[in-house]
Amino acid sequence: MSDRIAGIVERVRAFMETDVYPVESQGGREDFYSMLPMLEEKRQKVRDLGLWTPAVSKEWGGLGLSLWEFGQVSEVLGRSPHGLFIFNCHAPDAGNIEVLTTQGTEEQQERWLRPLLAGKIRSCFSMTEPEHAGSNPVVMSTSAVRDGDEYVINGHKWFTSAADGAAFAIVMAVTDPDAESPYARASQIIVPTDTPGFTRVRNINVMGDEGEGWGSHSEILYENCRVPVSNLLGEQGKGFAIAQERLATGRIHHCMRWIGICERAFDMMCERAATRRVKGGLLASKQTIHNWIAESRADINASRLMVLDTAKKIDEEGPDAVANEISLIKFFVARVLFEVLDRSLQTHGALGMTDGTLLSYWVRHERGSRIYDGADEVHKSRVARRILRNYGLRIS
Repeated sequence: MSDRIAGIVERVRAFMETDVYPVESQGGREDFYSMLPMLEEKRQKVRDLGLWTPAVSKEWGGLGLSLWEFGQVSEVLGRSPHGLFIFNCHAPDAGNIEVLTTQGTEEQQERWLRPLLAGKIRSCFSMTEPEHAGSNPVVMSTSAVRDGDEYVINGHKWFTSAADGAAFAIVMAVTDPDAESPYARASQIIVPTDTPGFTRVRNINVMGDEGEGWGSHSEILYENCRVPVSNLLGEQGKGFAIAQERLATGRIHHCMRWIGICERAFDMMCERAATRRVKGGLLASKQTIHNWIAESRADINASRLMVLDTAKKIDEEGPDAVANEISLIKFFVARVLFEVLDRSLQTHGALGMTDGTLLSYWVRHERGSRIYDGADEVHKSRVARRILRNYGLRIS
C-alpha cells in the first residue's frame, strides 16, 4: 500500500471512529429520513476533508482511486451501515455513477450525473422482476417500445434498491426482442421517478424490515411510461453488456464492504467473549469460542487477499480476464460473511437476537448477499464449467 493510500485509509478510519460509529442507532432501526439531517452534516464534513466520492475519477471531482485502492477504503466504510452513504460511494448510486460516466451523453451527465456526484439527488437501478429468476437477467418481460422520439415502457420490477426518494431509475427493458443473441435484447434507459406511469408500489418487507429512503428495496410498476429516446444509455441492445461491466466492479465493492462487516462483527464477538462470564469462567475460556475466533480470523484474511488480488487484476487486465476470480470471491466472501455473523451472534446469545447490537440488522440485510448479484450456486456452476473445459469437457 502506497503512503498516499495508507494516509487516505487512516483518515477515513479516524473519521469513522469520531463521527460515524457514535451516531449509529442500535440495531439499525432508526428511520432513514429522521437521520438524514445528521447524515447530511457528516457528508458535508467529508466534502470539507476532501474525501468525497473516493471511487470517482479526479476529472469528475473524486479521489481517482483505482479499484484495488478503493477496495481498502470500502472495507473501512463497510464497518458501519452508514459509512458508504456518508462518503457518497454507496450502491446503487456508485454503479449508476460509473455507467453515466462511461455511457452517458453530455446532456445526461449534466442533468443526472453532476447532481448525483454532488450528493444532491439519489438514484436506483431497476432490473429484477418477480416473474423471472433474478440470476438470469437476459430473461425479462419489461419492454421499451419505440414510438417516434419516445420509448413506451411497460413492466413489473421489484428489489429496485433505494427507489424510495430517488430522482431517477436506470431501468433494464427489452428493446430488441427479435435479436439473435439473448444478450442483445435489452437496453438501459433513464426514467425520472416523477414520470407518469412510474409507480413505486411499496417498500418490500425484508425479514420484518421495510426500510425507507436509501435503505430500502421497492416494487415498481411501469405502465405506459414514456421517456425520450435521448434517455437511452449507450447503444440500444447493449444493456446486458453495460450491466456486466458495473457488476464486475460492484462485486469488489460488495465484497470489501462485507469484509468490513466481518471485521466489526469479529471485534464484537471477541469483546463479548472477553467480558461475558458463564459457568466456569469467561466465555473466552471455552474451546468452541477459540475455534470460532481462529476460523473467523483465517476466513477474513483469506477473503481480503482474494478480493484485493482480483481487484488488482481487474485494474491491470480488465474484468473479462478474471471472470473466474470474480465469481469465486462473490460466493466465498458471502459465505464467510454469513458464518462470521452467525458465530458473533451465537457468542452474544439472546442479546444477539435483539436490536441491542448491529448484528441483527446485518443478519436481516446481508443474508441476501448469497442471492443478489447472482446466486452463489450460479457462480459456483460457472466456475466449475470453466474449469472442466480445461479437461476437455463442455457442459451447456
